[in-house]
Amino acid sequence: MRKSTIGFAPFLFNIIKMRGVKRSFLFLFVVLGISSCNWTTGVFEKNLTFNNQEWPSAVKPDIAFEITDTVSLYNIYIVMRHTDAYHFNNIFIRATVKEPGDPKGKTGDYDLQLATNGKGWIGTAMDDIYDARLLIQPKTRFRKSGIYHITLEQLMREDPLKSVLSAGLRVERVQE
Repeated sequence: MRKSTIGFAPFLFNIIKMRGVKRSFLFLFVVLGISSCNWTTGVFEKNLTFNNQEWPSAVKPDIAFEITDTVSLYNIYIVMRHTDAYHFNNIFIRATVKEPGDPKGKTGDYDLQLATNGKGWIGTAMDDIYDARLLIQPKTRFRKSGIYHITLEQLMREDPLKSVLSAGLRVERVQE
């Protein structure tokens, strides 16, 4: 008596025809397709929270990040989170950048707009909390690979600066 065998292709076709399995393959195909895409442009983001929603001038967050790609261009943002009770339309910040092997660093002062008279607060809001990503260095190329340090300090006359929840840094690769 001859044994009945089923070939691989018809067997696979019969499995795919099954309703539950068909959905599983479709789901698997979609997940694999999405995961193979590069959706993120952010390279690094770190935010440091302040106690009692106050940023004392003595607190100078130092944020370290690593750059390995010295060919690409990057946008650098200061990220601010504050409440609706913040007293000013802007914030003055000094940022000091230390390249790998450079103990001194380069300093820049920034007057960052957090609100306009016409539109109000800049950024995204959730209830009375506002997040603003403020571009300070567009299309920047890092000359050296390694660990960079950026120190942020607030230069406002109010000390401590009230209604500030956090400050941080975002380094984002520019998509060309």
